[in-house]
Amino acid sequence: MKIYTKTGDKGLTSLIGGKKVPKHHYRIEAYGTVDELNSHIGLLITLLSPGNHYGLYLKSVQNILFNMGSLLAAEGDVKITLPPLMEEDARSLESQIDTMDTSLTPLKTFILPGGSAVVAHIHIARCVCRRAERGVTFLNEYEEVDPIIIVYLNRLSDFLFTLARFEAHVSNTPEIPWKPSIQQK
Repeated sequence: MKIYTKTGDKGLTSLIGGKKVPKHHYRIEAYGTVDELNSHIGLLITLLSPGNHYGLYLKSVQNILFNMGSLLAAEGDVKITLPPLMEEDARSLESQIDTMDTSLTPLKTFILPGGSAVVAHIHIARCVCRRAERGVTFLNEYEEVDPIIIVYLNRLSDFLFTLARFEAHVSNTPEIPWKPSIQQK
């Protein structure tokens, strides 16, 4: 099978089920952003410091995101069984957040993304996750989306925020507090 099919040369793509839509369709935007998030998480796995054991967990997150993408890409008469997302997947993220939180000092201020390249990349993934969530909720206004997809993305962004803090902790990277400044005239 060739990687290029030329079927998209006119700006259309096929959903799982066979329906053709423009490549800028809100469904394509939703699962395309999930795919982008998955790529960022793949990068994170390679960047995490040796003291951060969440790389293996992130590989399971990647599989869940791939499943999510297939669910978002399906519309119409789908003749294959797609892997479901489960409520346990979101609960697992909550459990991981709670575990990381036990090592972290409570926040007393907002923190800025950064401190190290790895922490900054985790925050980028968190922002892409929020964008994916916005895309999926927009899609949901027009076509029903399984609610667990929205819950999972919401929880995943919380996980990524906590992971950024945990990475800063295990790598001894100081967090950067936000210092609001009001310029006087």
